[in-house]
Amino acid sequence: MDLKGSGLILEGGGLRGVYTSGVLRFFMDKGLFFPYVIGVSMGACNAANYVSRQPERNRIVNIRYVNDSRYLSYLRLLAGGELFGMDFIFDTIPHSLVPFDYETFRNSEVRCITVATDCVTGEALYFEKNALGEEYLPVLRASTCIPFISRPVRFNGLILMDGGISDSVPIGKSIRDGNTKHVLILTRPKGYRKKPSPLSRIARLRYPRFPGLSHALGRRHAEYNETMDCIDRMEHKGEAFIIRPRSDLPVGRIERSKVKLYTTYDQGYEDAEKAFERLTRYLE
Repeated sequence: MDLKGSGLILEGGGLRGVYTSGVLRFFMDKGLFFPYVIGVSMGACNAANYVSRQPERNRIVNIRYVNDSRYLSYLRLLAGGELFGMDFIFDTIPHSLVPFDYETFRNSEVRCITVATDCVTGEALYFEKNALGEEYLPVLRASTCIPFISRPVRFNGLILMDGGISDSVPIGKSIRDGNTKHVLILTRPKGYRKKPSPLSRIARLRYPRFPGLSHALGRRHAEYNETMDCIDRMEHKGEAFIIRPRSDLPVGRIERSKVKLYTTYDQGYEDAEKAFERLTRYLE
């Protein structure tokens, strides 16, 4: 199968992203590796483990530790910290508990892109793994930093947060980069559209030095919905291939039930298995 010109696009969605983890596990079981992968937030974490060819790592990291207070703690948030233990997730886990295969990741020929949001301008920034070298994890961390429950990440003079704020499903970037076939793993069912959120007004108070952040939050629903309309048209024309849940997943952005998370992971695997024959025809 010639995958030249094919892009894999991974949506975020917090712990809904274990659905994507299941899909990618099936891809790896089948030896299906795309030459171009772009991910947002949890989708970026999934992308990293896909490129490092560690099929079990997504499942282990995001399910095994979900009830560990070092991973997720409301008490830490109420005490003025972060809901997710970002130091634990992006330092202790990859370096000690579930080692990340940096060598395979760095040496991979896959073009891997992580999306983050510039808090000052509100624009999406796209970071390529080959350009980051040893500084990949800070950008990955930034892509997952959700406003109000995480602290912004300072990186090379920039202040960064969740990539999903500015470009939730970066199919436009895949098109601009010259891909002619686009495979998207989404974590919401067909027809889902976002509603306006009051968070942009709250962000102006919480982050007065980051006007771009509140502006991006204010326009996020409209840009997301326009992107979904575009993706639906492309799918109808056979210009994109979508794997997504048939209905709302049983988990939310924040989820502590391992049973629900395992169910969601298995659903992703099964949906990928059912779609594989059609996907193969699309890629050929």
